[in-house]
Amino acid sequence: MLTQLDLRTFKCFERKCLPLAPLTVLTGLNASGKSTTIQALTLVQQSLSERPADGVLALNGDTVNLGAALDLVHDEVGRRSVGIGVSRGELRVDWSFTAPEDGWLLAMELPLSNARWSGVDLPEREGGPLFTEDELAVTAVAALRQALIGAAYLSAERLGPRETYPLGSAEAHRTVGALGERAPGTLYWHGRREVHPALCLPDTPPTLLRQTDAWLGEFFPGAGMEIERVSRTNLVRLGLRTSARSDFRRPQNVGFGLSNVLPILVAALNASPGDLLLIENPEVHLHPAGQAKIGRLLARVAAATGAQVILETHSDHVLNGVRRAVRERETRPDQVGLLFFRPPQEGLDQVVSPQLDVEGNIDHWPEGFFDQFEKDMSYFAGWGD
Repeated sequence: MLTQLDLRTFKCFERKCLPLAPLTVLTGLNASGKSTTIQALTLVQQSLSERPADGVLALNGDTVNLGAALDLVHDEVGRRSVGIGVSRGELRVDWSFTAPEDGWLLAMELPLSNARWSGVDLPEREGGPLFTEDELAVTAVAALRQALIGAAYLSAERLGPRETYPLGSAEAHRTVGALGERAPGTLYWHGRREVHPALCLPDTPPTLLRQTDAWLGEFFPGAGMEIERVSRTNLVRLGLRTSARSDFRRPQNVGFGLSNVLPILVAALNASPGDLLLIENPEVHLHPAGQAKIGRLLARVAAATGAQVILETHSDHVLNGVRRAVRERETRPDQVGLLFFRPPQEGLDQVVSPQLDVEGNIDHWPEGFFDQFEKDMSYFAGWGD
């Protein structure tokens, strides 16, 4: 499990150390650094998987596209470079990436300039790949690399309902894809895989396909799905229904909610020990009751499976689902980290960490931390603006 992320002159952060828990919930105001936090990890994953030997931070690829160095480097103190540090227990690596001096603003990749290690007897070095063969000979380093390269990212901009979905190899569907586009194919190839018992609904076979179908019915009572390969193509067809008495229909005739929650369910139920799930805005297109359920489910995933979940949300219902999971003893308070982000202001921390107790209570509520409902109710009660 990753335990800390350190960012230096990276977008809106001049220098910030962010603690990570089995379940880390990123909340806060718009343009305050939540997506930036997830992007730092997705950039490392993208660079390791697509450019493993090149020793660069690849700003554009199959997972995320962030443009050029001018879009990434802190615009006040960046000076052509960014730093990303990742900790896993006592082990820590700090990478510095520096763009070439000439035309650096438009550079679409940042070469590694320096790598420093803590918690392990490895020398500081200049350049080279993110992980060298000598470094990977250390078991803890190899485990860190595996956690980073295997990160599964699910963007807030998920693929809407489609008549067909791409089907690659079984290995290509190890994750559901940044847009959720590979989720039906994941069910096709890995549908017989057994789900962790703590995530299984009763009276349903414990396989990924059957449990996903059952959980879909939990979010949308009566809903169901079917997956079938389109003959002689690299495509699968997804059929959805909203009642056991109705036929399976094209997803575009059923509604966005089912299509948008499906990849989250597949990623969550398919999680294994050591996996890292990065999920943006799981609440999209979900009724408030469904938003609370997805928060509770993701808390159970992090507590039971050995996978780590980092999610970004603007939904107090998702937060309350996590709090209910704590209160119901499905997870512990120390397994949940809350990070509240706000734009840099004089005299205020850019990121604060409210704490949960065993009953799911939060110790303090900073200004702007899921307090809009109370503000609005106070307005209607005539208590203020």
